[in-house]
Order: sequence, then C-alpha cells, then structure tokens
Amino acid sequence: MRTRSFRALVYVGGGLGLIAATFAAGEFFDAQLTKACSVNGFFSCSLIAESGKTSTLGIPDWIWGIAGFVVILALAVLAERRRKDSRMAYALLAVTTAGVALSLYLLYVELVEIGGLCPVCVTAYLLGGVAWVGSVGLAVRAYRRDHRAPETEAVGP
Repeated sequence: MRTRSFRALVYVGGGLGLIAATFAAGEFFDAQLTKACSVNGFFSCSLIAESGKTSTLGIPDWIWGIAGFVVILALAVLAERRRKDSRMAYALLAVTTAGVALSLYLLYVELVEIGGLCPVCVTAYLLGGVAWVGSVGLAVRAYRRDHRAPETEAVGP
C-alpha cells in the first residue's frame, strides 16, 4: 500500500471513530439514543449502559473514546506535516496500540462480565482497529526510510 492509503486509514478510522464515540456520549445523556441502538437482549446499548461497568479507572468509557480519537487525529496531522520525523509515526502507533488494547479490555467486559454487546461501542472498537492498521503501515514506512542503506556515490576513473 502507498503511504497515502495508510494515512487515509488513520483518518477514516479516527474520524468515524470520533463520531461513534460522540454518539456513545450522547447515549450517556439521552436514554432515547440508548434505546434506539438496542437490537435485542444481547446486542443492546441499554444492557451495557445499565450494567454499572461503563467506566475505566474512574473515567467514563465514552470520554476515553472521544479523547483517544482526538489524539489519534491530532497525531495523524502532525505525522503528515512532519513526514521526515519518524517519532510522529511511532507516537501514532503507540497511541493506536493503546487504544486497541483498551478496546479489547472493554470488549471482554461487555462479553464476559456483562453478557452483551453495544453496537455503537463495537463500531468504535473496529474503527480504532482500522486506525491502528494505518498507523502500523506508517510506522513500518518510517522505519524502512530511517534504516535504508545509504546510497553510495559512483567513483569515476
């Protein structure tokens, strides 16, 4: 894939993920939104919202989502503006990896501890994964660029 394609994955995953996390915040404040995304007894935003397990380290999970996707998008912009600075690509990879790890933990809580799935949350988890794939590609490109063999100058007779 081209670098532009990896950047697009980060922007699409981050942007749509921010929308999903913002919708999750809306559900926190408006019970009608929670009911709207409850499909059945298992795929139910209401079940998750009413479980009492919607915060991590004392911070509501929707705040983690919004903050995480904002940071991902900000780092993506910095990585694009500072293309020669590999640290931006590596920072983006670190943040998206932490986001995927948190998403896997939250997925575990939903499936094992609560016994259901929030469709909006799962959408945000998947979009975070899309951003992660793009950030892996950007980090690999940065690594390869930094570790290329130096070009040797031709020595003439």
